Amino acid sequence: MADLIPLERIENKILIIRGKKVLLDRDLAELYQVSTKAFNQAIKRNKSRFPKNFIFQLSGEEKNELVTNCDQFDKLKYSSAMLNKPVSK
Repeated sequence: MADLIPLERIENKILIIRGKKVLLDRDLAELYQVSTKAFNQAIKRNKSRFPKNFIFQLSGEEKNELVTNCDQFDKLKYSSAMLNKPVSK
């Protein structure tokens, strides 16, 4: 039981984007205690295991809005990579 992640910690990371509840790849990687790079590589290697709508990429406009409205995403401001986001259901 000690290894379970508190529900509040997960709920605080959920965003609403395009009308869907999503968790950013970096937040999921943190919850799984792996690097974001390793997390995304695992998703790519196992793409067939996920529904087609499980991951989507933010547009530049969506990324800018996220950075502008949420201080916690300030580091993304200068990221040249577009973000792939696993979609939570």
